[in-house]
Amino acid sequence: MARKISIIGSGFSALSAACYLAKAGNDVSIYEKNSTVGGRARQLKRDGFTFDIGPSWYWMPDIFEKFFNDFGKSTKDYYQLDKLSPAYKIFFADEVITIGDHMDKICEEFERIETGSSKPLRAFIAKAQDNYDIAINKIVLRPGLSPLELVTKETVSRVDQFFKTISSEVRKNFKNPKLVSTLEFPVLFLGAKPSNTPSFYSFMNFADFGLGTWHPKGGMYEIIKGMKALAESLGVNIHVNAEVEKIVVEDGEAKALIVNSERKDSDIILSGADYHHSETLLDDTYRQYSEAYWKKKTFAPSCLLFYIGFDKKLKNINHHNLFFDTNFETHAEEIYDDPKWPKDPLFYVNFPSVTDPSMAPENCETGFFLIPIAPDLEDTEQLRKQYFDIIINRFEKRTNQSVQNNIIFKESFCVKDFIKEYNSYKGNAYGMANTLMQTAFLRPKLKSKKVKDLYFTGQLTVPGPGVPPSLISGKLVADLIEKN
Repeated sequence: MARKISIIGSGFSALSAACYLAKAGNDVSIYEKNSTVGGRARQLKRDGFTFDIGPSWYWMPDIFEKFFNDFGKSTKDYYQLDKLSPAYKIFFADEVITIGDHMDKICEEFERIETGSSKPLRAFIAKAQDNYDIAINKIVLRPGLSPLELVTKETVSRVDQFFKTISSEVRKNFKNPKLVSTLEFPVLFLGAKPSNTPSFYSFMNFADFGLGTWHPKGGMYEIIKGMKALAESLGVNIHVNAEVEKIVVEDGEAKALIVNSERKDSDIILSGADYHHSETLLDDTYRQYSEAYWKKKTFAPSCLLFYIGFDKKLKNINHHNLFFDTNFETHAEEIYDDPKWPKDPLFYVNFPSVTDPSMAPENCETGFFLIPIAPDLEDTEQLRKQYFDIIINRFEKRTNQSVQNNIIFKESFCVKDFIKEYNSYKGNAYGMANTLMQTAFLRPKLKSKKVKDLYFTGQLTVPGPGVPPSLISGKLVADLIEKN
């Protein structure tokens, strides 16, 4: 008999799990509190402009391809994927580094900055590629149930890389501070400082320089649309505007959801919503992790986002642009060590309309500005305005152009919105950081220890933050449910 499985949320991990569970013959229903699917990967359309309001980087194309291949499909069945050339620009105070679309171009750029640096770069990326193969094909495909999952002949021979940091590894081989920042940047996707991230995670550098940066035509939301179409073709029932108010437990077993005040009986319940929030849907006695537990954890940053429509094409920009024209370490300290609004923030700007004209009206530009900040900060309109003024003035200076009079509209999104829209713990944007003590079996579990037939998936559990790990998390929990 088909089991009735109810899933809370419709982000990447929830949709991934729904597809695998439906393929296995289960009766699967998704309940999403918002009006559209996608979780944090939603879309904003306004006046002909299209914005991805959440994830905007497409890395690790192999993970997306493997997901669709598992259902006899390919990414190209759902969206057109283009490799960006160049991948992105990094703006420093006195120059710009351009990251090309393959290693030869990147090596040339490193040599331009520091003679002789291409040789250690090739060695570093070769090592990162080995780590990528081990991480993606072995470690991340394990459900985080036991420390022994990490013990393989490959990891044992690299055990030192779990106790050294990315920062120490990079700085051992590169002295130029701009090259150091360039190589430390990718691990920010893991949600922690490079000085707190194990050097094994250099596989993110291979994801960057080795596999490249891609763009699905129409934006990242095309992936969600593809996954939704796949899920529905497999028989998944998707309900939007369906807020889950309680997980009903009877005699220690998950039995139902209360959705918009109605009971939805279930054989199995899976939450792809924020893990901390999901446990608040349970009576206290059934919660695995206390408030003290969550407070002790290192969370990835929140962010202040601006979605801006410009009435002209901008110059001296790329699809992806990083503004590292202030001190990297100071901003990191203001996120992790002494949480506060940053004095001189680094920021990121995405102009998808540079390579994808479909995302803006003719002769216009779609702009997505992001400032990483600590979670749980005060969030007011005054602070949003103050920080927009800071970054737009620096943007104009670094790109040598005036743009403020060309803004048609501007919308913002910050800590309060992450909490309201996604029930995000402390308004975090990316989940729980992948530090050494928050890796694999040390993360919150996929399966409840206190409630039978209750499971979790997403960026607060294994494997960790990011879109590709979320796809994998959905597969891991689906496999665990099938085995049980």
